[in-house]
Amino acid sequence: MKLLICTQIYDANDSDLGFFVRWVEEFKKHCEVEVISLKNLGRGGRLMRAWRLLKLVSHKEYDAVFVHMNPEYLLAVGWYWKLHGKKTSLWYTHKSVNLKLRVATWFADIIFTASKESFRLPSKKVRVMGHGIDTDLFRPDPSVVREGWWLSAGRLNKSKRHDLVIDEAAKAGKELRIAGEGPERKNLEVLAHTLGARVVFLGGVSHSQMPDLFRRAGLFRHTSETGSLDKVLLEAIACGCPIQTNNLDLKALESENPAGIFAEHSLQALITKIVGILQRLVVPPHP
Repeated sequence: MKLLICTQIYDANDSDLGFFVRWVEEFKKHCEVEVISLKNLGRGGRLMRAWRLLKLVSHKEYDAVFVHMNPEYLLAVGWYWKLHGKKTSLWYTHKSVNLKLRVATWFADIIFTASKESFRLPSKKVRVMGHGIDTDLFRPDPSVVREGWWLSAGRLNKSKRHDLVIDEAAKAGKELRIAGEGPERKNLEVLAHTLGARVVFLGGVSHSQMPDLFRRAGLFRHTSETGSLDKVLLEAIACGCPIQTNNLDLKALESENPAGIFAEHSLQALITKIVGILQRLVVPPHP
């Protein structure tokens, strides 16, 4: 099967989407792959970028499309894919439901998501797949000494509630390190100063650097209010880091161990399942 993959950023050093390079490596074990990055479409308005995207996809040979997190691709050229019989899929894990997503859902043949909470638009096309944790990278290392500081990770926006863990760390007298960047950073810095909390803002941390933080942290504190199963929580467990979460639906994970993550959420197993579903779309089984 020849697979066209569309993603926003294809860069191993990107602090938010660097992990996707490993996804592509796993896809390449099963099929021929070509990647189109939205970032590489250049400057210009939406119509200009859509036109560049259409020119790209119309000059390539492929059987199926895997769109990662960007419904805009399906809005721009979904009609072309339908017209030419290309089987299209969308991976989407976000609580947001808007008009773009509704239109993209109509164009997609199938929608992959990590948990039932991470795709909130009812559709018979949805397949809940679990997360894909790179268990070659995120795994315990007995040679690393675990330290006493706490760790929080994720984009610095209000829904992640880093303010709660800053307050907790101040009261507990613990040093807190926060991995991530976002619009709330200044407010969180002011809060830390006001509370007298010892907080180290690490900024954007690359995917490859996160395992070391998980292996050394005394506790990973998860306070997100998105309601979804955050991948970062599973990555922490995979590295053997003790966790605490405010999400009552995820409390059972506090007693989970790395072996459970390897069995249920490995990247290798996820990509194998996705490819199998796409292959059945491209070549339906005989009745």
